[in-house]
Amino acid sequence: MTGYSLPIMAPKSKTRNQKSIVLGVTGSIAAYKSAELASLLVKQNHNVFVVMTNDAIEFITPLTLQTLSKNPVMTSFFDEKENWRPGHIELADNADLLLIAPATANVIAELAYGLASHPLTAIALATRAPILIAPAMNGKMWDNAVTQENVEKLKSRGVEFIGPEAGMLACGYEGLGRLWKVEDIAFRAEFLVRRHDRLIA
Repeated sequence: MTGYSLPIMAPKSKTRNQKSIVLGVTGSIAAYKSAELASLLVKQNHNVFVVMTNDAIEFITPLTLQTLSKNPVMTSFFDEKENWRPGHIELADNADLLLIAPATANVIAELAYGLASHPLTAIALATRAPILIAPAMNGKMWDNAVTQENVEKLKSRGVEFIGPEAGMLACGYEGLGRLWKVEDIAFRAEFLVRRHDRLIA
C-alpha cells in the first residue's frame, strides 16, 4: 500500500521560541486523539510535522492532521519523490522533538530493534532529538514481558515514556493501556523541547 500522496516541503523558518515537533501517529484506536494533540502543539507555537503509519490512516485521515498542523503529512517514503532530498532525513535533522502518540506495541518493538521500514521508524533511527513515546494498546499486550523488555531497552537509550494509564480499553477490557491525557502529553512535550533547547544553547 502506498502512502497518502501529499507534497513534502522543507520546514518553515522558526522564531526563537518556535520548535519543530515531529508527531508520529500509529495504528491504535487512540489515533483519533492525535488531532487534538496536533492542535494543542500548534497552539503552543510549535511547527508540527505529522508522520503516519499505514495502519494509522485507517483510524484518522492525513487531511485532518494536515489541516490542523498546517504542514504536509508524511505516510510513505513515496511521498518524497518530488524532492531529491530524503524528506524523512530532513525531518529527523530539523526536529527538536520526536513525539509518538499513540504508539502501538508493534512500533515500540520496531524502535527497540532499530528497524526502519517506514518513515516514522526511519526518523527515529536518524534523529538526534529527544524522543517521547505515549503508548496505547491492550493491557495484556502492554504487560507482556516482550513489550516491557522493549520499553526498558528504549529507556536505557534515553527514550522517554508517558503512560499508559489504567481504564476501560477499546477492546472491552479494563486495565493499563489507555493513551495518557492529551493535555499532559503536550505539557511534557513542551518541557522536553525547552530542556533540549537549554542543553544545546
